[in-house]
Amino acid sequence: MLFHSAYGLRPAVRDAAERLRAAGHRVWTPDLYDGRTAGSVVQGMEIAEAVGRDELLRRAVAASAPHSDAGVVYAGLSLGASLAQTVALGDEKARGLLMLHGTADIAGNARVPDGLPVQLHVAEPDPFETEDWLNAWYLRMRRAGAEVEVFRYRGAGHLYTDPELPDWDAEAARRTWAVALDFLAGAG
Repeated sequence: MLFHSAYGLRPAVRDAAERLRAAGHRVWTPDLYDGRTAGSVVQGMEIAEAVGRDELLRRAVAASAPHSDAGVVYAGLSLGASLAQTVALGDEKARGLLMLHGTADIAGNARVPDGLPVQLHVAEPDPFETEDWLNAWYLRMRRAGAEVEVFRYRGAGHLYTDPELPDWDAEAARRTWAVALDFLAGAG
């Protein structure tokens, strides 16, 4: 299950899904914005705020529900990563969590499915995922029972895997997808 960023279900998300399918994975890419896409992060956040965090999460859960019995690896880009994290932590059958460009807060009493493999890929520095935040996030995920790996990409922009955005970093994106595909091969 691959959730899009605040920009919506754009070509970069579809390309990412095709990359995963080419590696032998079944991939679903729900459109949480009902066809809307954004031309800027500000516009994307306006769409996300108009839909509402609770509604975005409801849509993410509804899109995941038909597939959850088979055990899903949840993945997402930025805002989608935060949604993927929330859904995965609530799914006792989750097989993995692949997060690109984003995280979400974790309740102090959160528990994850035993030994849930989690992989996070973020820019360094990242204005949305600060060093202090990431350190705290990592500790909370470990305390909750997740097996966490974090990969940082120095000098890359926030959404560096999207070739249509100014954040694009071809080398960081190449390295991210190589590591992520290995992770998915082990989780699947």
